[in-house]
Amino acid sequence: MDPLYLFVFLGLFSPGPNVILLTASGARFGLRRTVPHILGVAAGVGVTSGLTGLGIGALLLSLPALEWSLKLLAAGWIVWMAYTLATRATRPEAKGKDRPFSFVEAVLFQWVNPKVWAVALAAASGYSAGLDPAHEALRLASAFSGINLFVCLFWTTAGGLLAFLLTTPAAWVIFLRTMALALALSAGAVFF
Repeated sequence: MDPLYLFVFLGLFSPGPNVILLTASGARFGLRRTVPHILGVAAGVGVTSGLTGLGIGALLLSLPALEWSLKLLAAGWIVWMAYTLATRATRPEAKGKDRPFSFVEAVLFQWVNPKVWAVALAAASGYSAGLDPAHEALRLASAFSGINLFVCLFWTTAGGLLAFLLTTPAAWVIFLRTMALALALSAGAVFF
């Protein structure tokens, strides 16, 4: 078995922004309503890792001003999402406009997700199969998308099961604010 698969699984399964958001979405909206978010994460992670395999990650690292700007954008977006999650810390029925991420929103989030970039850069540099750039990009994209689809399904389902324990409005507020705090803290990972 290719060691890339275990590395990708461990890198994507461990808690980070996607895990936190999908667990919260699974708890609030259930698996079925979160499917577009799940598919968007899997597709976005595949695109991001594929581009890393083509060398865009190395290009970004060679342009410090651009890298710093992207880090600030990523941290700001993650903190904004945490704030939104914390201020809407109720069951979804309480607020009619609240909804899970759409497919496009989930895809776009991967562009500023520091954990995805870190795992993709490490995989591209440490687990290369020595293929030409196009085939290496395809190898990374398919490994990341395929593995991450199952990771996303697991965490969303776990969130859905956790909802059975959240039987009071106070329990929902505590859970969602805890998820929001964890998400806000993950924004700091952008700078490491």
